[in-house]
Amino acid sequence: MSDSRTTEAQVRESLRGVNDPEIGRSLVDLDMVGEIAIGEANAITVTVQLPTPAYPRRERIAQSIQAVVSARVPYAGEVNVRFTAKVKGKQSGGTIGLRVQNVIAVGSGKGGVGKSTVAASLAVGLQLAGAKVGLMDADIYGPSIPHLFGVGHRPEIVEEHGPGGQTVRRIQPIDAGGIKLMSIGFLIPVDDPVIVRGPILHRTIQQFLQETAWGDLDYLIIDLPPGTGDIALTLSQLIGLAGAVVVCTPQQLALLDAVKAINMFRKVKIPVLGVVENMTGEIFGRGGAKQKAAEMGVPFLGEIPIDTRIRVNGDAGQIRESFAEGSPSRPYLMNVCEQTAIQIARTLLETPSMPSLEIL
Repeated sequence: MSDSRTTEAQVRESLRGVNDPEIGRSLVDLDMVGEIAIGEANAITVTVQLPTPAYPRRERIAQSIQAVVSARVPYAGEVNVRFTAKVKGKQSGGTIGLRVQNVIAVGSGKGGVGKSTVAASLAVGLQLAGAKVGLMDADIYGPSIPHLFGVGHRPEIVEEHGPGGQTVRRIQPIDAGGIKLMSIGFLIPVDDPVIVRGPILHRTIQQFLQETAWGDLDYLIIDLPPGTGDIALTLSQLIGLAGAVVVCTPQQLALLDAVKAINMFRKVKIPVLGVVENMTGEIFGRGGAKQKAAEMGVPFLGEIPIDTRIRVNGDAGQIRESFAEGSPSRPYLMNVCEQTAIQIARTLLETPSMPSLEIL
């Protein structure tokens, strides 16, 4: 048999029958099928470009491709699948100088639900998956990010060349194992309170976005203050966010405030990527956030069981240890990261352009 009997066109056409298991549309229609190589004995190698390196259970795609190509392509030999990943995004921060594919806000209706821990975990999980990640602490009155990562030195000022060739001074974010961090906590003594009025608060957020040397990022995570203040409005006016993640615990009191947070994001035209149920277990119960997400028509991004070791790692400034091999929390944390990344990809496909912001 001649290898010429199997062609790239035949293989590509057969792949129209393979749907992405997360997004539910054809791999070909999603432009996820890259190079198709045909070798000796009609051995076929299909390259699939994933929308995020944090894609969950990619073996499902490989198995579907192998089954469909083997069944539908004449004289097909061994079928191999290789994966690459390219994060796509709105890139809407370009108007203020950001070179970031996706900006993700992490918020909560109330304090004490582990919002900052979830924000830090999102950054760590996406970076471990292979993405370029930054984490901005927008909780000006109660910055937690420096402590969670065990870093506290003051950032340096660096000089960069601006678009017109002029020299621009920017803040060099703190590097925490490859994650770029920025927080007011790096600029003031750890025990000093932050006492500022609203306009100064907004200016600080704007400076962190515009005057920090973030570089090229796939994801910039923004840890918002708790509650339904106006920082989200400031962000929505400055940049087009990929979406927001709402963190809550399962009990009814926290869910009441989580509903307010979801409605706040909706009002300022920020897509709600989904809800994370944190501290699931005997103390706070289980399933309340998942049920509330279903009632409100927003995705459920997963649960994180209550685990003393997460608290210990955070207190010790070693948030990464919760992702260590063998850590009981690792699969839950990685699932939240993967589901968040997939929701961003899905949102971009379903809503390529966002409606204009209403002036409140």
